[in-house]
Amino acid sequence: MSMQHQPGKPVSEPPVRGVVLFSGGIDSTTALYWARNRYDDVAALTVDYGQRHRIEIRSGRKLLEKLGVETALIRQDLTQIGDSSLTDTDRPIPRFDTRERLDREHPSTYVPFRNGIFLSLAAAWAEVNNRNYIICGFNIIDSPDYPDTRKPFVDAMEAAVNAGTRASRLRPFKILAPFIDKKKSEIIRIGLSLGADYSHSISCYSGAEIPCGHCSSCLLRREAWREAGHEDHLILRLKKEGRI
Repeated sequence: MSMQHQPGKPVSEPPVRGVVLFSGGIDSTTALYWARNRYDDVAALTVDYGQRHRIEIRSGRKLLEKLGVETALIRQDLTQIGDSSLTDTDRPIPRFDTRERLDREHPSTYVPFRNGIFLSLAAAWAEVNNRNYIICGFNIIDSPDYPDTRKPFVDAMEAAVNAGTRASRLRPFKILAPFIDKKKSEIIRIGLSLGADYSHSISCYSGAEIPCGHCSSCLLRREAWREAGHEDHLILRLKKEGRI
């Protein structure tokens, strides 16, 4: 005899199992806390893409261990593609003195189709690991010259993943970019409201824990914390350790 739903009795929804694209920076750290606050089971997927340094991966792992998050690391060497100062060590990282100068220049730190590659890898990993929510920290306000952070791109990738995966026949994939229209200062405030710890989040392109202060990522991060009205957790930790 088949079981029928009794009127008035709530139907339990299947647990949401998600994966966060986690680089270890401000945006992906906030995305991790945001997802853990909403979903039943959240893992973190990091991609080692041959970037100039791995410090953000090593440092971010400390947070993941603290939170007890299931983690995965995929290696995909994008140095073979090149055309970015993040993957080509012969190209210097641009240095800036002001935000105004940063806004006038086309960023050499753009890695061709990086987020598309990351989302493809995340979809493949999620399919194998029975997860159908992919959460990312993409945002366009502070990075208008990065075409793979835009909502039409995210929507197109979601459609492509659902068209090209077997698992989507049972449960469609969702690609969520909850901060896509937020400034970095707003993203930080959201994270702080969720109790986010940014003390091990690394943004600087220099490859050191102590920020260089002159790369585009450092400028944007410093401005964002100032607008958020708080001192950067990373700077607080480095001061406490007597390193700055």
